[in-house]
Amino acid sequence: MIAFISGGARSGKSDYAEGLARQWRDARGGGLWYLATARASDDEMAERIDRHRRQRGAGWETLEVPLALDAALNEVAPGETVLLDCLTLWASQWRYGGGGSDAEGRDLLARVLAEARQRHIALVVVSNDINEGLPAEDGDTRAFVGFLQTLHRDLAAEADLVVQLVAGLPWVWKGEGP
Repeated sequence: MIAFISGGARSGKSDYAEGLARQWRDARGGGLWYLATARASDDEMAERIDRHRRQRGAGWETLEVPLALDAALNEVAPGETVLLDCLTLWASQWRYGGGGSDAEGRDLLARVLAEARQRHIALVVVSNDINEGLPAEDGDTRAFVGFLQTLHRDLAAEADLVVQLVAGLPWVWKGEGP
């Protein structure tokens, strides 16, 4: 199973995704993994990371994954449940932190999704909706939004479940929610 959970900043998507990951793990057994893409680049981000760790509680194996999603997934045993939070931060680090081209980023995500399916890993992916307003005026921002939206389309096409959170409320676009 693959789920794509999206929403605006602080819409409740991480809480929803954590609950879904726990439900899937409880139904399937196995371990519960958190692939964290955030870096504590400032005090506010460090506090958010700490708050997420406290909210998750015990029972999660955490891997810090700024770029190498494939290598991190290889550390997870077949049949386990993985929460990847968040694709937006991963995409920005990929694009601006030396990951490679946009095409290589798409290929990496496709390989991760295929690997999760092949190894029966339940994968829940969280990402931000950042394309709801007017297009950005600068080309670099438009290019990043385009890259992220392409990743979102690829992920939504592959996912069994696609849910958007708005004001803490889930809207199921594809599949059947919990």
